[in-house]
Amino acid sequence: MGVKKSRSRSWARVAAPLILWWCCACAVAAAAMAAAGGGGDEHRYGGAKYKDPSQPLNTRIDDLLRWMTLAEKIGQMSQIERENATADVMRHYFIGSVLSGGGSAPSPNAAPAEWVRMVNEIQRGALSTRLGIPMLYGIDAVHGHGNVYKATIFPHNVGLGCTRDPELVQKIGAAVALEVRATGIPYVFAPCIAVCRDPRWGRCYESFSEDPKLVQQMTAIISGFQGEIPANGRLGAPFVSGQHNVAACAKHYVGDGGTINGINENNTIATFHELLSIHMPPYYNAIIRGVSTIMVSFSSLNGVKMHANRPFITDFLKTKLRFRGFVISDYEGIDRLTTPQHADYVLSVKLGILAGIDMVMIPYTYTEFIDDLTLLVQNCTIPMSRIDDAVRRILRVKFTMGLFENPYADPSLAGELRKQEHRDLAREAVRKSLVLLKNGKPGDKPLLPLPKKAHGSILVAGSHADDLGSQCGGWTITWQGLTGNNLTAGTTILDGIKRAVDPATDVVYAKDPDAGYLQQNRARFDYGVVVVGEPPYAETFGDNLNLTIPAPGPGVIRTVCGSIRCVVVLVSGRPLVVEPYLGAVDALVAAWLPGTEGQGVADVLFGDYGFTGKLSRTWFRSVEQLPMNVGDAHYDPMFPFGFGLETQPLKA
Repeated sequence: MGVKKSRSRSWARVAAPLILWWCCACAVAAAAMAAAGGGGDEHRYGGAKYKDPSQPLNTRIDDLLRWMTLAEKIGQMSQIERENATADVMRHYFIGSVLSGGGSAPSPNAAPAEWVRMVNEIQRGALSTRLGIPMLYGIDAVHGHGNVYKATIFPHNVGLGCTRDPELVQKIGAAVALEVRATGIPYVFAPCIAVCRDPRWGRCYESFSEDPKLVQQMTAIISGFQGEIPANGRLGAPFVSGQHNVAACAKHYVGDGGTINGINENNTIATFHELLSIHMPPYYNAIIRGVSTIMVSFSSLNGVKMHANRPFITDFLKTKLRFRGFVISDYEGIDRLTTPQHADYVLSVKLGILAGIDMVMIPYTYTEFIDDLTLLVQNCTIPMSRIDDAVRRILRVKFTMGLFENPYADPSLAGELRKQEHRDLAREAVRKSLVLLKNGKPGDKPLLPLPKKAHGSILVAGSHADDLGSQCGGWTITWQGLTGNNLTAGTTILDGIKRAVDPATDVVYAKDPDAGYLQQNRARFDYGVVVVGEPPYAETFGDNLNLTIPAPGPGVIRTVCGSIRCVVVLVSGRPLVVEPYLGAVDALVAAWLPGTEGQGVADVLFGDYGFTGKLSRTWFRSVEQLPMNVGDAHYDPMFPFGFGLETQPLKA
């Protein structure tokens, strides 16, 4: 009896992998047969069910999936950089998606028509394949259509969180969708729904708040991007309303805002309860709103890279939360699974795909990815069922958003870029995002709102007063952003001030006035407006352990505010150390990164509108307190979460 059991166990050990291999080989062979059949008469005569929009969604997906070869399926899982997306590449590799990375454009200062021509040309290559599956073009649009010259640039999310206005944020999403569609693009890598718990993180300005409840409210922007799910629609399923909307991408899943010391792409240490109560809640709302895609974070969770975290991608996101869209990697995200990066790419591909990533951003190494994934399927390391799950999800999004019926750009939307209504909306967002932190020294009258008529002159000083690039911040024209006024169209804060004041009032701009200048002209100025802050940055380049106001900002504050009454306007992606200067200034305004519509700052400074913004982040005293968030046991901020003084508009 014992011998028989032993033999049967031995046979089972031998047979199990053979059976698994046989099943895998059959699946690969079945996919190959689809190619050999060429689709049969149905495809020859255009009678394929997947081409018929009247068919149920799952019928279309099933029909297309059964005709696809392994090469066509893996092509759908591949997202490459636009500069590599020639018609031949699209056709030969069956590429399913193309992206513009930060700053990637068809040419400097390209007009919408040039973008449309490029996207349509790439699409023609995709549609020329055997099955004619349209490609999905994606782009970062984290505060407006930032890669595109003359697009409306809205305040970054940190400022939008201070508006406490989900309806406004939803309108912004709809406006951005129209501007993106104006360039022929139907998919955005936005919104970032990170819950930033440490302002030392270089992406903190991409986060609406440190408070998960506020971030949850701001997921309303997804309904702006994609459109509102109708009353009889299915909550939780991918949804895009039509050709005036875009597919959205909630990012970066999950815990990206909780890394140690705010170090980008680092490790978040959290209990399961902490993760569910802090970093996960915005994803519940995003899924309910029908978000089409979710991007995985570069960061790790308790030491496990998120790009290889099957328990949280497959088991929790896809199975527990029943997310039905597709999961996309971050830019070269699977490369970072090894140290050094790309050291064992076959292993990286295996870990990422088995974790549950459906589409992989491989801007340049797409042939290597395709070859390695093909090998991993053919040798049964990755089952065909995993490939089919990925492709099914990608096709679901493409069918849902109407990409098969409308693969090309709508030229009638070209006028949506920088439309006046969008600029007005951005200006409103600027006004509502400003937070008044101080207004008057003890015993003095409030300085704000400022009088538009001056007896003498008004001094405007500081590096950020006349710098459109700095007030827009990162992810504007280039990945990191640029200083200066030559990168795009817009209104600087200085321009806004000049337009706001009485025509007879003299406005003097001195970028970095010295003490001698102030001493000589002290009697000339009624008051000063000092605008200083951070230079543009993005991601790791923005990681900062000291969070001081960069030079020459502190010197300008001391010089101007030590001589005349002054308001300091701080242009930054996060709270900075202000305690050393607080006693010297009469008024202090957090303007965050307001974008192209600097007039909105002047609107409130001069009383056309009142200050209403409330801090979406705790304003710390010193970096030694960090991380410090609302609800912490030891909470001693300079200005608490939710703080914001208010003023009333001046009567005309």
